[in-house]
Amino acid sequence: MELDSLYQQVILDHYRTPSNKGLSAFKDIQVHHNNPSCGDEVTLNLTMKDGVVKEITWDGVGCSISMASASVMSELLLGKNYQDSMKILDAFVELMQSKGKSSGDEQLLEDGVAFAGVSKFPARIKCALLGWMAFKDAATQVMA
Repeated sequence: MELDSLYQQVILDHYRTPSNKGLSAFKDIQVHHNNPSCGDEVTLNLTMKDGVVKEITWDGVGCSISMASASVMSELLLGKNYQDSMKILDAFVELMQSKGKSSGDEQLLEDGVAFAGVSKFPARIKCALLGWMAFKDAATQVMA
């Protein structure tokens, strides 16, 4: 199987059966982000304890890229401390800003590398980053 098709399958799998979708009643903070250029929206609930991500739940509406990316983000960052989660987030942002020149660090980003192809399409980068920016906003507020 070609790598691009494998990556497309990863994105579709996360879109069809998203991880951590459905907002938990228990949270330290809730944030809502939207992408006005396409109408995608995500609401994220975050619980942290002693600087560690204990729970990320989210809900949203949007394209397969934004919803699958939120799913991947919620899986990747769960259980990570604030510093490690920001390192992973920065690596994903760097991948999205690479304009297709980077394939990403698979050890760090795991399924997140499936979005490498998205970085070739400037209009879709915001879609892929929507859930990640919601997490950054929420975690930064909790840690402040």
